[in-house]
Amino acid sequence: MSVESPYAALLAEIPTREVVVDVLGSSTHYWEYGSPDAATTVVVVHGYRGEHHGLEPVIAQLRGIRIISPDLPGFGESTPLIGHRHDIAGYSRWLGEFVARIGVSGSAIILGHSFGSIVVSAAVAGGLVTPKLILVNPIAAPALEGPNGLMSRLTLVYYRAGRALPEKLGKSLLSNWLVVRFMSVFLAQSRDRALRRWIHSQHHDYFSRYSDRDTVVEGFEASISSDVSMFAAKIAVPTLLIGADRDPITSVSAQNTLATLFPDAELHILTGVGHLVHYEKPREAAALIVSFVNDGSLA
Repeated sequence: MSVESPYAALLAEIPTREVVVDVLGSSTHYWEYGSPDAATTVVVVHGYRGEHHGLEPVIAQLRGIRIISPDLPGFGESTPLIGHRHDIAGYSRWLGEFVARIGVSGSAIILGHSFGSIVVSAAVAGGLVTPKLILVNPIAAPALEGPNGLMSRLTLVYYRAGRALPEKLGKSLLSNWLVVRFMSVFLAQSRDRALRRWIHSQHHDYFSRYSDRDTVVEGFEASISSDVSMFAAKIAVPTLLIGADRDPITSVSAQNTLATLFPDAELHILTGVGHLVHYEKPREAAALIVSFVNDGSLA
């Protein structure tokens, strides 16, 4: 059963509209929050197996900034890419085409969370023009290395098994309730029982809203084959890194190292939170964003 968001009232104050555009064969759904006349536009890219709802707690805290939040192709309401794999190259090309299609090329600040941090970093390193870059819970090191390398390999086996099995059985495996709950418990760090209950509800509501098995497996393979450190040196624009001291996916040491690879980056480590900054510390993240973009305010 769905649990009401603790950020629902704040979000309800923001004018919101849904728009659909065709990008590389994907009917890409995106949501625009705030006034289209705002001086600053931020395009936000969600994480793996997420969709636009995931970043709404951060968006709910912001005022005076226009936010554009698409569902990645193959997830949420957006249909898959046509003629392109759902890997970092495919998604980064899609992002460049998307911002051009909606008329914000060169002017919109780009933000990526988790898997989205890899996508936007690859796109900017590859030539996507943006005045500034924001990465929340950036994937700072190779997923197959370090303390979680074994778990990443086991998870890869799980995804590939889900694709290889007969469709009904494979789909059931990939969307299994216990697997989703395990992932949610693994990532959630808050001791607030009500907040944890809502986080688990969010994952159960949205974590399995992908179009097909090939897309979700391609996405996972992409998530463990690349990381932000591969692109950092080619990103010259001012970059804000919002990390976390309890992130089980990226250590503080790796985040510190990542910050040194950018020509112009600042790293802020939030305490008492892990890989779900957008759920557990949205106001703190929003405050850093407002300061970094030098526009807007907190609700």
